[in-house]
Amino acid sequence: MKRLILATRNAGKITELHAILADAGLDHDLVGADAYPDIPDVKETGVTFAENALLKAHALAQATGLPAIADDSGLCVEVLGGAPGIFSARWSGTHGDDQANLNLLLAQLGDIAAPHRTAHFACAAALALPDGTERVVEGRLTGTLRHTPSGTNGFGYDPILQPDGETRTCAELTPAEKNAISHRGRRSGRWCRWCGSWWGEAWRRGRPARDGPFSWACGRWDSNPHRISPRCP
Repeated sequence: MKRLILATRNAGKITELHAILADAGLDHDLVGADAYPDIPDVKETGVTFAENALLKAHALAQATGLPAIADDSGLCVEVLGGAPGIFSARWSGTHGDDQANLNLLLAQLGDIAAPHRTAHFACAAALALPDGTERVVEGRLTGTLRHTPSGTNGFGYDPILQPDGETRTCAELTPAEKNAISHRGRRSGRWCRWCGSWWGEAWRRGRPARDGPFSWACGRWDSNPHRISPRCP
């Protein structure tokens, strides 16, 4: 059985990704960063989701000598030029304060009409091998931002993003409905659920799927650990 390291200390995320890999017919021993307590958390100093995901994946791969998976994700609002983007988790100044981040964003968009409230959840997932080989994939879920939060099933900005083709926000969708939007979406409010689902699909079928408002752009294998892989055409 091959061991994979997931760059997170979230036990729920590890359990979900393990189920996705198993469903794809892959026999892997998946463990989180907590299995290696002596390895410090990696600072996300990149300027893109892909760069941050690669930083974390390569750091774990080099420290453990095992393949590592990492992700980075956030909300990108068109009228704000793509912000909060990589700063989504700390948009209000305090990392991880979801309510404060949500309140600040809604205040900033208070006078913006619905036609100009388009946004998307973006997620980059990286797989790094100890020899420096890497793969990066990026995905997005497009939609429109509500003026007020609605729903309790989500995480972060889920209560205000209404996916294209839907009448409800991400936080109002059931797990099954979220899975349908993300093709093989992970049963979690975090938008990184889609990153996990790609790995199961890609390794089983060799190419990511595209379905509805959710789409993937895939990276190619690259032996240079400092170069972000180009997207597929």
